Amino acid sequence: MTSIPAPGAGRISAPLHVSGPGAPWHLVREAMDRHGNAVVHTTWGEWLGAAVTQPALRQLLGGDWQRYRRTQDPTLRYRFLASRLVTKYTAAAALRTGPAELDLAYRIGGRPYLRSLDQIDVSLTHTEDMIAVGISRNGRIGVDVEPATRPMSYDLLRGHVLTPAEREALEHLPEDERTARLLPLWTLKEAYTKALGQGLRLDFTEFGFAAGGGELLAPDGRPAADGEWAFATHRVLGGRYLLSVACHDTGLAASADTTVRTMLDTGFAGAVTELLG
Repeated sequence: MTSIPAPGAGRISAPLHVSGPGAPWHLVREAMDRHGNAVVHTTWGEWLGAAVTQPALRQLLGGDWQRYRRTQDPTLRYRFLASRLVTKYTAAAALRTGPAELDLAYRIGGRPYLRSLDQIDVSLTHTEDMIAVGISRNGRIGVDVEPATRPMSYDLLRGHVLTPAEREALEHLPEDERTARLLPLWTLKEAYTKALGQGLRLDFTEFGFAAGGGELLAPDGRPAADGEWAFATHRVLGGRYLLSVACHDTGLAASADTTVRTMLDTGFAGAVTELLG
């Protein structure tokens, strides 16, 4: 894995490769303890064998079981299965619990969240055979991944992706360098809008990034944040993919204890206690 340096990137944990249910999940717990967030990546093929032979698969998938069973296309079906298991295992490691104990649900637009764990934010992305998951206890998190060789036309995309300040910064560069700068910018913008829960619904020309991708900027190039956002971009899986992360820090005192008991929404916990008498 190689990283593209960016100011603030030190506040985001380096992506961890998790090749299956037997991955070193203690590294996720350590990342959460150190940074308040963790990011993992893998391929669905690495998880497939263990996933389809999992005897407790229905229990692990929970509410996603019916969607998994209804998906006819084998590629879509197994990618869906692997992505949900990676998400649950990652969250379980961060929260020091079992993956079957967590209830993965979805907001309007499809963004996943952990039911009754409002202090924990989760982001999931996949492309081709690649899957990446981000989890944070400090605020919103968004992840995006793209093939490092994805062709991007500067002439076709500049009016749809870049702010006036970004276009001005890139116009004078040689064509191959402009194209090379465009893909990291795209993944950063995807990660940021996913963290906001907006995705492609937010116009990419309404916000930008400084050279190096570490600072959020207004369309005219002025700073658009006060340091509450951190961004990082990494080349992963031997440089085959570009993985970008956007992480927001609410500035509130987040608990260093991320066990599921500690992070459980108090309203939900109170309701359960009342029901149990």
